[in-house]
Amino acid sequence: MQSWKSAPELFGAGNKLLHNVVGGIGVVEGNGGLLRAGLPWQSVHDGERLVHEPLRLSVLIEAPRDAITDILERHPEVWALFNNRWLRLFTLDDDGRMAWRYAGDLMWDEQEMEAPRLQASA
Repeated sequence: MQSWKSAPELFGAGNKLLHNVVGGIGVVEGNGGLLRAGLPWQSVHDGERLVHEPLRLSVLIEAPRDAITDILERHPEVWALFNNRWLRLFTLDDDGRMAWRYAGDLMWDEQEMEAPRLQASA
């Protein structure tokens, strides 16, 4: 599997100075070429090094893990998006906090989240 860093010409959006927005869903460089929906090179690179790691979309679902796993098993094209790390998947607990993170291969890791601290009013 190629990563964004190893093939920015394939997964990125190229040079933002040459962008023409197409339908609000992507850009083309100059007056033609392939539709590109990734990040422009200047948003992640300062000319010498990467400024930050590009992030993928995080999907948070309030549903039982077993139900989500069952759906992933029945839809391999959706499963591949999460297994190949194109998307990140989390479940929410009854209080709306992230409880589990999809680890790949239909496995889940429990998220240990600190409860928010409330400040007492003076």
